[in-house]
Amino acid sequence: MEPAQHFLIGVDGGGTGSRVVLADLHGTELAQAVGGASGLGLGIERAWQAIEAACAEAFAQAGAALDWSRCTLGCGLAGVNNRDWLAAFLAGAPKLAGLVVESDAYTTLVGAHGGAPGVIVAVGTGSIAAVLEPGGAWRVAGGYGFPSGDEASGAWLGLRAVVHAQQALDGRARVDAFAQALLARAGASDRDSLVVWLCNANQTAYASLAPIVLEHSAHPVAAALLAQAGSDIAKLIDALDPAGTLPVALCGGLAQPLSAFVPPASRARLRAPQSDSAHGALQLARQAFERRRQP
Repeated sequence: MEPAQHFLIGVDGGGTGSRVVLADLHGTELAQAVGGASGLGLGIERAWQAIEAACAEAFAQAGAALDWSRCTLGCGLAGVNNRDWLAAFLAGAPKLAGLVVESDAYTTLVGAHGGAPGVIVAVGTGSIAAVLEPGGAWRVAGGYGFPSGDEASGAWLGLRAVVHAQQALDGRARVDAFAQALLARAGASDRDSLVVWLCNANQTAYASLAPIVLEHSAHPVAAALLAQAGSDIAKLIDALDPAGTLPVALCGGLAQPLSAFVPPASRARLRAPQSDSAHGALQLARQAFERRRQP
């Protein structure tokens, strides 16, 4: 195989969607694509299907056909901290030239600070925080998963916000604009239809309610949730960098809207990430390819 025939792919996979970056061995970015959710908690087969579809789309944009045997794939995925899910994902892999799989927290960390020491708090469908220390070690805080963890995430916000809609339906709260918007997003018009939605709702479904919380940020219930989200982000930062010496990047789909609710002392430390999780995963793919080339 000629090196020029080889491709590097970075994948960022979460509970709402996947993002793919395709590059050649010279580091030239060829295409980007998005696809369905590939967080491992939603199913291993579904994860691989979403990754393959997004990769095929990226290759199509680049004017080439997807051939796994010519690809080194770097993945940053939600759910790899569950060793059983990770083992199943690796067992289900196609015949790739190379594969490296890490937590999406790690690839977000690598992308955000270019591989240099720093802290990230990633808030999207789920949430997790991580630090890369000056000595090269890394560790995480939070990220225990839905529904008990993932503070400040979209699913965390939605799970708590829907309680207001429940209370409005049976008279414990007013049927106000916030409650009506939550019910409309859930496609529910009464108690029975909301119960059906709740019984079927997963992490992604609850996260779909998060934009409603942000749109009604002046509502007392929404305001309290957003204030708690900001406080929880600050706690994650403090847990990973108590000395307050490292740069901090707030990352993920909810980073921009939630930054306003982070307490001032922590908000002053926030820096824009250099790149995203998919590009961090691409760096891992490049490193994995280089290791294979070494004698």
